[in-house]
Amino acid sequence: QVQLVESGGGLVQAGGSLRLSCAASAGSIFRISAMGWYRQAPGKQRELVARISSGGSTAYADSVKGRFTISRDNAKNVVALQMNSLKPEDTAVYYCNLGNANVLPGRSWGQGTQVTVSS
Repeated sequence: QVQLVESGGGLVQAGGSLRLSCAASAGSIFRISAMGWYRQAPGKQRELVARISSGGSTAYADSVKGRFTISRDNAKNVVALQMNSLKPEDTAVYYCNLGNANVLPGRSWGQGTQVTVSS
C-alpha cells in the first residue's frame, strides 16, 4: 500500500493563503495515478475538492474554482494544493488520495491535515 504524508495545514485569517503538500512513498504508482484532495468538515460528508489526472488534467469543486490550484511533481512524487482567498467555510480536515489509475477515490489516504480559517 502506498503511504501518503500530508503537510501544510494551519490557522489562517479569511482572505489568506495556505499550501498543502502530499508526498507519496511509491513513485512508480504515483506517476500513473490520479490524485485528489478531499476535505471533511465537522458533521459533513467528505467531499472532493480538486483532482489531477496522471496526465495533468485538473478539475475542481465549484466552491473552490478560481481560488484553489492543484499541481503535481512526478519527479518528487508530490501533489500540492495552493489555496488562496480562503473563507471560513473552507475550514476542514484535508486529505489527499491516490487514485486507482484515474479513478478516485482509491484505497490510499493520507492522515489528514487541519485547515482552519478564521473570520
